[in-house]
Formats: sequence, structure tokens, C-alpha cells
Amino acid sequence: MKIQTKTTILFTLLTGAFFIAFEFIVYYFISKAANNDFHKRLELRARISSKFRFEQDHVSTEGFMQLQKEYLEKLNEEKAFVFQHKTDSNLFSPEPNSEIPQKYLNDIVTANGNTVFQQKKFRHYAGLLYHDETGDFIVIKSATNAYGEDLMTKLRNIMLVTLLGSVVVIFAIGSLFSKRTFRPFRSINKKVKQINRNNLHLRLEETDGSDEIAELTRTFNKMIDRIEVAFESQNNFISNASHELRTPLTAIIGEADYALSKDRSVEDYKHSMMQVAGQAGRLQHLIKGLLDLAQTGFDGKKLTWVNIRLDELVFEVKESVDAIMPGNDIIICLGQLPDDESKLYCTGTKDILKVAISNIVVNACKYSNNQRVEMHLRFDNAHGIITIKDKGIGIPAEELKYIYDPFFRASNTNEYEGYGIGMPLSFNIIRLHKGKLHVYSKEGEGTTVEIKLPLTNQ
Repeated sequence: MKIQTKTTILFTLLTGAFFIAFEFIVYYFISKAANNDFHKRLELRARISSKFRFEQDHVSTEGFMQLQKEYLEKLNEEKAFVFQHKTDSNLFSPEPNSEIPQKYLNDIVTANGNTVFQQKKFRHYAGLLYHDETGDFIVIKSATNAYGEDLMTKLRNIMLVTLLGSVVVIFAIGSLFSKRTFRPFRSINKKVKQINRNNLHLRLEETDGSDEIAELTRTFNKMIDRIEVAFESQNNFISNASHELRTPLTAIIGEADYALSKDRSVEDYKHSMMQVAGQAGRLQHLIKGLLDLAQTGFDGKKLTWVNIRLDELVFEVKESVDAIMPGNDIIICLGQLPDDESKLYCTGTKDILKVAISNIVVNACKYSNNQRVEMHLRFDNAHGIITIKDKGIGIPAEELKYIYDPFFRASNTNEYEGYGIGMPLSFNIIRLHKGKLHVYSKEGEGTTVEIKLPLTNQ
């Protein structure tokens, strides 16, 4: 069932329930008012009847009949009962008194002269205790409220018809309302179905509103932006990887064909084998970088996580870089270290974290032509922060956003050997350790890389 249909049905049910409750309340109070009015008339007749029966000396029969005709409305199926309190004998009753229960008589006696009402099905009773010179008498008047019952029957019918009509109208209004409400969603759904990998440039039309639909549209467009970038990165990765892998393979095949084309001297064969070995080494390094990059895409559950002391890690990174680039000029600057030694630790896998930082330091040395590179270590309340600064060639501002794409190399690095794998690898490793990597660079002036790693005790 569609949400639009569910909304219409829910709206109809809720509104219908409100109408039913409202009609029930109205019916209850009207019914109560009708009964109260009938009871007052019945009580009036009971009191006047008492006066007439026990004060005949003061009121003539003709006068009473005239009074009843002019001022008292005749009640349907009216009956009168009179009981003497002491003997409970029935006096002047036109009907047998079997329908009057003893409990009702007792209630009248204990009511201290107040009128007591009772109802049996459609018949109503009004009884009171009358004090006369000859004794105490119970006077009861009963009748059926035909007018009231007819009124309530008509009211029930009107309410039922009104309810059914209201439900139809409410359902129609709810359908129009939900259709209008969900119109933007239908438009969004139609547009989304048009978007595929071949036209990721398409976007939903955004509005200036701040409602949920506008927010959903903006969120979806941002998601498509990320997907488009991911597809472009994937295409670039495949293209660049193919190129980088093809180059050494082509060189190896070409050198092998050259060596096998005819008999060569030992020196020629040695030269060819050296070329093949060099290209094979380059290919091995490239494949290893790709494997490392792929492995950092895992969730880290298969890695061994330990506590790593960051100041020791920085010095181990320098040792690794010294072995790779012996002529470097790296200095380590330690800021104010925490007094609490436990705040020097982060959690991670030491070997791959050292690879990530070493890649960045090697790049700093390489692209600054072994000028001075500074490694700073400082701490805040929740992070250990490693900052690497160089005064190298820098990165063009418009190319900074691509530095984490595999195989991307800045336009000013053609004179330097590399594959464009180190930075994406470092980024993935830092992210795997719940850290953050920020790069600030200005072409011709140098680059600053900031690594923030969460501390273990946080």
C-alpha cells in the first residue's frame, strides 16, 4: 500500500473517530437533558396529584381538572400509585402495584421528601413521600417518554447519516490533501528514475524552502555529487592504473623482443636483463602499492590493534625515512608533552600507521629536494597532532582536491619519480585509525600536512 493511501486512510479514521466521539458526547448530553426535562414534568404531576388527593377540602375536582388541562401536559401511558407508609396498602391505584419494587419504595421513604426517579426500559417513575394529617403516603407517577424516545431516535438517525456523509467527504478531502502533499515526492521519484551512471550530471530541482522536501532534495543532490565524484575517480583510477601498469610491461616486452631478435653479445644481454629487472622492480613496487591501498579499504577488524606511543612513533618514522633517503634534513620538534604518560598513546596498527606517516615525510623530502623538513608533535585534550612542514614546490590550489585520488600527480611533479599512490594510501590508513588528514599548500612555497589521531584514553 502506498504511503499516500495510508495517509488518506489514517486521516479518515482519525477524523471519523473524532466525529464519533463528538456525536456520542452530543447524544449523551441531549439524552440526559431530555430525561431531566421529562422527570421534571413527571415530578410536577406527582406533586400536584398529591395535593389534589390529600387536600380535596381545599381544591375541587373541577378545579383540579381545569388546572391539569391548562397547565399540565398529558403524558403518554400515565399511571398513578399511592401507598400508605405504615401498611404499604395500595389506595386509589388504577393498576396493580406489582411493577413497583419494594426497594424503590424504601428509597422514597429515606429520601426526606425529595423526589426519587427510576426507569425501567422505556417507563419512567417519579415518587415522593407526602405527609398528611392522616399519615404518610407514597405518591408515584409513571409514564413513557414517547416524545423523548422519538426525538432521540431521530437524532440517532441524523447522526448516523451525518457520520457516513462526513466519512465520505473526509476521505475525499484526505485524498486531495495527500495527493497534493505527495506531489513533490512523485516528481522526485520520476526524476530519480532518470538518473543512472551515464547521466550523473542530472540533479533534482532545489527550492529555497526549509521544509523536509527541500532538505531531502539537497541531501539527495549532495549524495549524487559524491557518487559522481566516485565514478570519476574510479574511471580515472582504471585509466591511470592501466597506463602505469602498461608502461613497465611494454618496456619489458620490448627489451625481451630486442634481446631475442638475434644473437647478441654478453654485454647486450646483460644490459637487456638490467632493463628488464629495473622495469620489473618498478612493476613490483607499483603492484605492492596497489595491494596496500586496497587493504586499507577494509574495516580494520583483521588488524591487530595496540597502544602506540606517538613520540616514539615519530622517531621511528624518521629512522625509516633515513633508510630510504639518507641525504634528508629532517628535524623533530616536540611540543609540551602531557604530564600524564597515558595521554601519549593512540590505538592502532603500528606498522601501517608508520607507513602512512613515512609516505608523507618522504614526499616532503622528495618534492623539496631534500631541504629541511620539520616534524612537530603536540597534543590537545583528545588528539595527538603530527604536523609535517616542507619548503618544496607545493601543490597548485586547483589541484588540491584531487590529491587523495589514486595515481593522481600534480602538474608540477613531472620531473619527480612517483606513481600517485602514497597520498591516497596514507589518507586511507589515517581514516582507518579514526584520524583526520589536512593538507595546506601553496605552489612554490611549500606544503604543510596535519595528522590528528584520537588518543587512547578518549
